[in-house]
Amino acid sequence: MTLSATRVLAVLAKEFKQLTRDRLTYAMMLAMPVMQLLLFGYAINSEPRHLPTAVLAQEDSVFARSILASLDNSDYFDLVAQARTPDELDGLIRRGEVMFAITIPGDFTRRVIRGDAAQILVEADATDPTASGAALAALAALPREALSHDLRDGPNRGSASSGDFEVVIHRRYNPESITAYNIVPGLLGVILSMTLVMMTSLSVTREIERGTMESLLATPVQPLEVMVGKLAPYVLVGLVQTLLILVLAATLFQVPMAGGWVGLALGVALFIIGSLALGFLISTVARSQLQAMQMSMFYILPSILLSGFMFPFAGMPAWAQAIGQVIPVTHFLRIVRGALLKGQGLEDMWAALIPLAAFVLGVTALAMARYRRTLD
Repeated sequence: MTLSATRVLAVLAKEFKQLTRDRLTYAMMLAMPVMQLLLFGYAINSEPRHLPTAVLAQEDSVFARSILASLDNSDYFDLVAQARTPDELDGLIRRGEVMFAITIPGDFTRRVIRGDAAQILVEADATDPTASGAALAALAALPREALSHDLRDGPNRGSASSGDFEVVIHRRYNPESITAYNIVPGLLGVILSMTLVMMTSLSVTREIERGTMESLLATPVQPLEVMVGKLAPYVLVGLVQTLLILVLAATLFQVPMAGGWVGLALGVALFIIGSLALGFLISTVARSQLQAMQMSMFYILPSILLSGFMFPFAGMPAWAQAIGQVIPVTHFLRIVRGALLKGQGLEDMWAALIPLAAFVLGVTALAMARYRRTLD
């Protein structure tokens, strides 16, 4: 059989025409590489700077002010809070509002002048070793450089030797900087997103393709009833996945289970429901299983890259962090890591639970509105 150029061109023209008809798929094919290029080129930074830092200065001295000024001038740290008490400083780092907590003791100047082994305490949120590593390395030499001018030219010049003060670093929540402690809890959010969103969107779209959805639309079932009935089995699937991942995280990777179970349970429930509602919403837009999978990936890719799962959230530019704040995985990862590694209580998790609840309500309302239009 000979190859006919005419027939090949006819098939080629037919495929191009089909692409123009399936505009959503065509748009996804163009948008996905552009999204990957922008995210990897601009948003990803493995050495974050301008990390939120809190300070507890128990004395108001020239030396203390010099240290604060040098910290503020550094590219690694942004002084966002000055605590008044040790408990306030501890709460800031426990809730994840800052990554570093620096304490300058009340007798720091006196010890420096006397050469009496003065110390500065630096507490780092080491749940993400990648984010804190470079900053801690820079911080070790920063106070000495900040005080060199005061010791050389000030009234106390020559009174302190090179070994009279040091920076004591305390890596909290992950003192050994084990990467698995950060990655494995984060996998819970990524796996639930990939399975629940995609499974739900494909399941409903499959019924549309097979024509069984028409029979369902002919019944007097209300949109919310359809949604609850179709999503309920996947809630159980999500709970089983959560339990399995937590058990394996504890047994295989020795991830600390510090507590915070009430907040974690509430966060898991909201995240599962929100992911299933999003999958249902996608199914009301997609006209085929291929489109449903493409739209699911369009959500999953930013969830992996902009949520703080693979790359430090604090190292991203402001526009990428703004997008990441809209993604529910970002808040869910803070809940999981806060519970397992920090033992956060429910009162520490509201800043992450409220956005998750808002996401559930918003996506559920959109899904029901889209489904009503399908009924009409």
